[in-house]
Amino acid sequence: MTNPSLPVLIVGAGPTGMVLALWLTKAGIAVRLIDKQIGTGQASRAMVVQARILEFYRQLEIVDSVLAQGIKLQGLQIRQQTQTVNAQFGDLGAGISAYPFVLSYPQDEHEQLLAAELATLGIQIEWNTELVRFEDRPDSVSATLLTTQGEQTVSCAYLCGCDGASSTVRHHLGFSFEGGTYTHRFFVADTEVATMDLPPYLLACLEHSGFCLAFPLRRAGIVRFIGIIPAAYAQIPQDQLSFADLQAHVEQLTGIQVLATHWFSTYQVHHRLAEHFQSGHIFLAGDAGHIHSPAGGQGMNTGIGDAVNLAWKLADVIKGQAKASLLASYELERRRFAKTLLKTTDQAFSALVGKGLSTWTLRHLFLPYLLPKALQYTSFKHILFRTISQTSIEYRPSPLSWSQVGDLKSGDRLPWAEQLDNYAPLSSRTWQLHIYGEATPYLVDAARDFKLELHSFPWSPDLADLGFRQDAMYLIRPDGYLGLLHEYQNEAALDAYFTHIGYQFSPNPLETEKPNREEW
Repeated sequence: MTNPSLPVLIVGAGPTGMVLALWLTKAGIAVRLIDKQIGTGQASRAMVVQARILEFYRQLEIVDSVLAQGIKLQGLQIRQQTQTVNAQFGDLGAGISAYPFVLSYPQDEHEQLLAAELATLGIQIEWNTELVRFEDRPDSVSATLLTTQGEQTVSCAYLCGCDGASSTVRHHLGFSFEGGTYTHRFFVADTEVATMDLPPYLLACLEHSGFCLAFPLRRAGIVRFIGIIPAAYAQIPQDQLSFADLQAHVEQLTGIQVLATHWFSTYQVHHRLAEHFQSGHIFLAGDAGHIHSPAGGQGMNTGIGDAVNLAWKLADVIKGQAKASLLASYELERRRFAKTLLKTTDQAFSALVGKGLSTWTLRHLFLPYLLPKALQYTSFKHILFRTISQTSIEYRPSPLSWSQVGDLKSGDRLPWAEQLDNYAPLSSRTWQLHIYGEATPYLVDAARDFKLELHSFPWSPDLADLGFRQDAMYLIRPDGYLGLLHEYQNEAALDAYFTHIGYQFSPNPLETEKPNREEW
């Protein structure tokens, strides 16, 4: 490969693009982050940050800031006609993650935090900058940008399209985006309400073939409503509908008195999946590759998961530690998950807003009666937590996964051992070896040879409940998933694994020769 002045050009500065830029920058990879909008979003729809993303944010050393601005939801309050039922969450995922809860955190505030973190690292988002066209060449990508100063052409090693559902990158690649659009129109509104101190509950108000959700925000007396526009108002043109039209309906449905509206927006929801996530030096991530129903609060979180998966692989390839073939595992791992998620969220959303027996059962039996009782049992809470938190994502079919020790397999998320906090070392965001027991001198030497961190944790019998074997060797990927597992501390197995996935541990000019930002 020739030495383009810019390693990575990221198109789209939503959460996906910003997390991708953040991880790469912290890995020492120079990036340029552009967006055709004038600034961070103001009328965002995503409200939930899942536990797996909080684990990634701990790796990026921003989790404390996120937690300080968000609200840990303590339960679900369900209103349906004259009936109100409370379902207590508690710590849904106690023992599974250090973040065993659902965090309410508006996407607009989320984006502002990420942008501020990037700024501290010297990365300024280039707003009002649009990707016009690009050409994927044998050794780089040539991209033409339209800025406030006119057109400019840049050469980059890789181009990442994080530019949303109407992705310019996907369009120019010619990838299909199969799926559909739900018939319902949605609304989202930030409102000032009469009640100043709302409890930390998600309020879910159900009506015939529709719903309205109310999320408490950190700001006192502010509630964010998200819901389906009732049929009586569905024919009003989008540019003419205001929250004033819906206010009486929302107040009656939720029991919350609205004093003022800060902003209001309407939108439609799609469910689509791109044909591919990669073409040569070009990648799709987030909504550019997949869009989902709002069921379960998965869409934004999945995009951030894409960003983490792609970032560490790009970093290792650009640094010359791995061959470019490593990058093929990005699509294999993430598109498989997105395809499964698309199906499950579509089924869940259809069940919630449909008209059949499954919808009646969900609305009139499961949510008001069975769910509150089921949440009294730890086993059910753990099932629910694993389902929504993204902690159950695994990459077992990946080309990077090829071994098993006991019940743990390559591609599984590293089990969190609360008593040891074995996630603390993951903040280095590099390959590392974990031994639950005692590391042999031979493995200490091997770790040094492979430039791997080696972390030994004292063995205790309760670690076996998490699937660990005493003194077995666990090679952890930079994103916290299991790479190589071996019952013995075997240097030859390490060498065979790294050779198999294309690692070479040698410097690369793209890392050692720092690019001149003025050349961009």
